[in-house]
Amino acid sequence: MNKVTEGRPHIVDMIKNNEIALIINTVEEKRLAINDSRSIRTSGLQARVTMYTTIWGAEAAAEGIRNHGELVVYSIQALHTQLN
Repeated sequence: MNKVTEGRPHIVDMIKNNEIALIINTVEEKRLAINDSRSIRTSGLQARVTMYTTIWGAEAAAEGIRNHGELVVYSIQALHTQLN
């Protein structure tokens, strides 16, 4: 996939066309990369696409997706009630 600075079609076009369901966007400290990242984040937010900006966050998301249906979620309020 093209970076934004590499020309069209690129990731922002795909986000706007609803072709992207999940964004994992890590950035190196270069000016062009930072500008690309900003446009990707802005487009992702406008399109309401789930986005992770760190490797750790992406790994946690992947683990959650991998275990979908096997995990049990408990509300903190319910656990607190059980303790009383």
